[in-house]
Amino acid sequence: MYSLNVPVPGRVARLASDLFPYLASFDRVRDRHTLVCKRFEATDFDRLRERLRQTLHGSPAFEARVTGIDFFEHPPRGSAPVVYLTVESPGLHALHRELVDEFGAIDGLEGDDYVPHITLARGGDVADARRVASQELDPIEWTVSNVDLYDGQFRETAATISLPG
Repeated sequence: MYSLNVPVPGRVARLASDLFPYLASFDRVRDRHTLVCKRFEATDFDRLRERLRQTLHGSPAFEARVTGIDFFEHPPRGSAPVVYLTVESPGLHALHRELVDEFGAIDGLEGDDYVPHITLARGGDVADARRVASQELDPIEWTVSNVDLYDGQFRETAATISLPG
């Protein structure tokens, strides 16, 4: 499976590191922090990459902002709860809608169900998730000028696509 991810700045990784003491009780703590814009069930990488380049041609760069911490008590997939950094970005929502119109939505995760977020940890106790979500943080803002096509099988970025400034 492939996904189109928004690269997150190093400041987000540092924030996640600072939050580790609050996350240690969870079953899995993420060491790789990503912001998924769209998932794809396609298997032909070259075709998907070219179709994405055509679809994204002319898509503008946009602003994104980490604004807090929240959690999914009942995520559509995987163990619960899922603790995450909240992301606000009208531009990201617009890009997601454009990609859903072109490629379709994955039920329960995309379209109207899409919640931009950066996963910190999952699996554990809801009370611990509430405790983490109560932590205050300073917002982190950045400009998204490219997106990465991520290969889930090999767990690596397979292509980067620039967005015009």
